[in-house]
Amino acid sequence: TLTNGKEYKAKLIGNDQASDLAVLKIEGTNLPFVKFGNSDSARVGDWIIAIGQPFGIGSSVTAGIISAVHRVTGGGPYDRFIQTDAAINKGNSGGPMFDMQGNVIGINSQILSPSGGNVGIGFAIPATEAKPIVDTLMKGGKVQRGYLGVQIQPMTDDMADAMGIEKGKGEMIAAVEPGGAAAKAGIKQGDVVLKVNGQDVTNDQSLSYLVANVKPGETVPFEILRDGKRMTVKATLAQRPPEDEL
Repeated sequence: TLTNGKEYKAKLIGNDQASDLAVLKIEGTNLPFVKFGNSDSARVGDWIIAIGQPFGIGSSVTAGIISAVHRVTGGGPYDRFIQTDAAINKGNSGGPMFDMQGNVIGINSQILSPSGGNVGIGFAIPATEAKPIVDTLMKGGKVQRGYLGVQIQPMTDDMADAMGIEKGKGEMIAAVEPGGAAAKAGIKQGDVVLKVNGQDVTNDQSLSYLVANVKPGETVPFEILRDGKRMTVKATLAQRPPEDEL
């Protein structure tokens, strides 16, 4: 339904559970449109505008600043959000987050709230993460992500100190799926993964995120720490199963 009251029937072109994104299509002409911007250039403190339909009361616009970038909430392989203090409430999901030039740098996704209402902590999917997924879905394709076949345990400061690892670096393998990509590569429970394909595993770039961004079937090096010794193993990644199967 447009702001002038005109209604269209929408067709679902495709959806991606892992990123919580979907593409809908309507048959219309001379419609206004927006463009994706470069969310990689967004900085903490930048002003943004969020649009949505909170609580079903109709279109609503709120303003705020970017509170953080690359915020990890533990939601999945594409878990790197733009955090904002702009009022985002139930019903804002899917609405655009604009920069001051009118470019969409994020798609409002979720809130963190003990009460269910806005407490100044909202999250948006960065445009640079969303656009490739949207482009793939628009073409009728399915988003494919790499899959290692492990369960991960975050590194605490005490664990990092005991192993001589810089704080905020690396993630520990808590379990390995039998017959999976990790098992075939020789990765074991208790290994600490430090790098994937030359990129550091950090709080901002988790192991899940780095692996998900590798195409299934590709073979990439993993730098691991085992029994105090650093070594490199190569793993050929499988395809990440659907979220409901996981």
